Amino acid sequence: MTIAMEEKVPLLQTFYQKLEIQEWSYHKSQEKDKAVLEDFPVISSEYRNLAEGYRVVISDITRRMGCGMSEFIQKEVITMADWDMYCHYVAGLVGIGLSRLFSASKLEDKIVGEDKKLANSMGLFLQKTNVIRDYLEDIREQREFWPKEAWSKYTAKLSDFQKPENISQAVHCLNELITNALYHVPDVLVYMSRIKNQSVFNFCAIPQVMAAATLAKCYNNPDVFSGVVKIRRGQTVGLMMESTSMKKLRQVMRQYAQKVCIFTDRRESSKERSQLYCNETDVPLDK
Repeated sequence: MTIAMEEKVPLLQTFYQKLEIQEWSYHKSQEKDKAVLEDFPVISSEYRNLAEGYRVVISDITRRMGCGMSEFIQKEVITMADWDMYCHYVAGLVGIGLSRLFSASKLEDKIVGEDKKLANSMGLFLQKTNVIRDYLEDIREQREFWPKEAWSKYTAKLSDFQKPENISQAVHCLNELITNALYHVPDVLVYMSRIKNQSVFNFCAIPQVMAAATLAKCYNNPDVFSGVVKIRRGQTVGLMMESTSMKKLRQVMRQYAQKVCIFTDRRESSKERSQLYCNETDVPLDK
């Protein structure tokens, strides 16, 4: 963290107000995304050109995200409920905000913007995937986003999962968290079944299938603790081409669900839950 906590917390809590300040920018960050803050007048100018209905949504979501992020700067992710809440603040609210914008634009029906549970699940599925995959990167940057309630069953220190002698326990914890993330897939499928605009469908579907493919590749994979686990570029292109209809989306999600079930060790505590996820990819859809 390159900004001191005593400065960063109030900045996050009031960040939504900066959207209304014409020349506001920030130049003290050393993070890789610092250009967003340094060139913020460009962003805020575009925001102020939007219709009021869009500005209301963006300001509200930015306010709630900033307050939520400031909360987790000051505390650890301890329980599974904490993990859900952290992911809600950094990604679930994005899903809720985008859904409200889809409805406000009339591209989608009102129900898309009103059903916050499904929209939240869209974000949680993506964020949990990122947190799981980025274990090593985060540990090296002295960040911990895996919930202690899960990892403390397998080790005294989360960073010890890097050690070869702990790899078996590390993989058990990995599989438990992946199974938890997969619980959001039924909500994802119901949400996507309501999307009517093709551009919106593609925009939403591609990250979801990429996440499913990433989790399938991470499941039971010790490489998560020694390097970066990525899906192949050719596979990425294929997933993008296959994410154009509800029928194709369901097929892709089912494919990766089956991969997880096949790799589930009989001794895994998450075995029954993983198989339940496989079955729940057949939930009834709105279309």
